[in-house]
Amino acid sequence: MGISTITASRIYDGQSKGGKGEENSLVFEYAPYLALSKTYSVDQQTPDSAPTMTAMVTGIKTIGDSLSVNQYVAHSEPNANVVEANKLTTILEQAKLNGLSAGVVSTARITHATPAATYAHTANRDWEADSNRDAGATVPDIAAQLVDFNITGGIDVALGGGRTYFLPNTVTDPEYGVAGKRKDGRNLTTDWLKKTNSKYVWNKTDFDAIDPNSTDHLLGLFEPSHVHFEADRLTHDKAGEPSLTEMTTKAIDILKKNPNGYFLMVEGGRIDHAHHLGNAYRALSDTQQLSAAVLAAVQRTSPKDTLIIVTADHSHVFTIGGYPQRGNPILGLTQGVGAKTPDLDLLGLPYTTLNYANGSGYTGASNAQAAGSKTFGAKDGAWASGSEGHSPSSYSAANGRPTLTNALVQDPNYLQEAIVPLNQETHGGEDVAIFAYGPQAHLFHGIMEQNVIYHVMSEALGFAK
Repeated sequence: MGISTITASRIYDGQSKGGKGEENSLVFEYAPYLALSKTYSVDQQTPDSAPTMTAMVTGIKTIGDSLSVNQYVAHSEPNANVVEANKLTTILEQAKLNGLSAGVVSTARITHATPAATYAHTANRDWEADSNRDAGATVPDIAAQLVDFNITGGIDVALGGGRTYFLPNTVTDPEYGVAGKRKDGRNLTTDWLKKTNSKYVWNKTDFDAIDPNSTDHLLGLFEPSHVHFEADRLTHDKAGEPSLTEMTTKAIDILKKNPNGYFLMVEGGRIDHAHHLGNAYRALSDTQQLSAAVLAAVQRTSPKDTLIIVTADHSHVFTIGGYPQRGNPILGLTQGVGAKTPDLDLLGLPYTTLNYANGSGYTGASNAQAAGSKTFGAKDGAWASGSEGHSPSSYSAANGRPTLTNALVQDPNYLQEAIVPLNQETHGGEDVAIFAYGPQAHLFHGIMEQNVIYHVMSEALGFAK
């Protein structure tokens, strides 16, 4: 959720409400305090999500792919003792040690890098189930670390995707019939139920039935892998799944029962995935949903006692360009002030306002493009819950820039054009925004190192001594 994503999403949100868009604001843009965050990691100029989230929740930068361990642990370190000796205490762990409740919510797998950094310690973010680990590794997998987390009763709320990472390979998924990923025979969803006043849910009906007043530990896993993009959630999910806003609301209602307070991490993780796929529509609509989740958090808390921080772990190579007139459809072709038709490039072809510097939307140097080669997927749901990575189900480079129409580029499945052909778009290395409300929010100002975010949270919670 870099600056260009916020700007485009602001316009998209405003236009979806019938306005021109530019004058609109997303909910978190009303936050009274603002800063920029430098996102590089110890070894990466443009980072991945593991070291960036580690910086935010531990106050220490580390190397790529590492979750809440220091920079001296080699990538894929197999020895649990080595990882234990070099692990970094997270703000979630400190919250639990101080008697607070804690939760993690994501539209990605709950074992994915960003949520995992709050509770897990490993030198390979991909070790999400025991079957994902290198042979001979003794470091616990991420799913097991979530369920086995034992500080002061364990994690209180965990909501997101990644169901098969918690199920043994002898058990089939209740929604899609695919096999679980665990080789150790453990069913972590039943292990979770050993906690006091605990519930496990995997569909929206059961989720909606959860009473926060009688539930102290809630695990919700709504898809085998990532949950659906917000644009597809209501039409593509067999059993139904809650929105990010609904998950945020339920989490707060459970956690706020603790008079000592709570720590909650909420991630709109599929914003990132849509960008990797080169599909601006789903990136913008998921950002719109994140804004709604922030509103729910603001309405359920007070800035007198609750610090809310909205930020990103990194940006993407997503651009807003051309000279479109005010109110021009943000997903449409560029059309200048006073123009009756779309603007043309030096080849005499129209172009879009939104593009990517690299990714699967590459069109090549020739003057012809294969029909349909740059749309969302080969079949419905190709990029939804079933995909293990971020890339499309099939991809072949196109032959050249097409003659675009507004009908084509405003289709939800259109992939914006990219300069450099890659199977998936990459992260961007520029600074990202920090928005903040509440106690100690004034400490965010200027351009800051990303790991300072941890120190502000620590100060607000009274952990800084």
